[in-house]
Amino acid sequence: MSPAPILIVGIGNPSRGDDALGPEFVERVGTALADEIAAGRIELLTDFQLQVEHMLDLTGRRRVVFVDASESAEPPFEFTPIEARRDASHSSHVLSPAALLDAHRTVVGEPPEAWLLALRGERFELGEPLSPRARASLAAAVDSFVRVIRADEGPQSPS
Repeated sequence: MSPAPILIVGIGNPSRGDDALGPEFVERVGTALADEIAAGRIELLTDFQLQVEHMLDLTGRRRVVFVDASESAEPPFEFTPIEARRDASHSSHVLSPAALLDAHRTVVGEPPEAWLLALRGERFELGEPLSPRARASLAAAVDSFVRVIRADEGPQSPS
């Protein structure tokens, strides 16, 4: 069986306040796009952090969207393309999305089109719930993303 053409990767720790935005996004998109997932058009993945092994999850995809919390993203979220490049995170334990794409290019071949959906967060302490601002960012991002996917326009920055 071929992998779904679109992979959505939620990055973050659900036990650390707004760091849960990536996994929460994946959970909500999984509900909203259940038909697309069942049809094999979209696959979902969550993890605390990216590791070199994740390059295998990219193989055979047309598009990958990494979703992560960010203290520096413009509220409510930023949706930007990612290019493969080696950076300071390039190790065997933790990688940035760009470094993961670079590892894929080095080991497997050209990576798929990739995007970063950075959701604005502000509280990242252990045991904290999502902040009100993060909840608003999450709702806006899910609504926008679902509209784009359903319109089959491909990821692009919403206006």
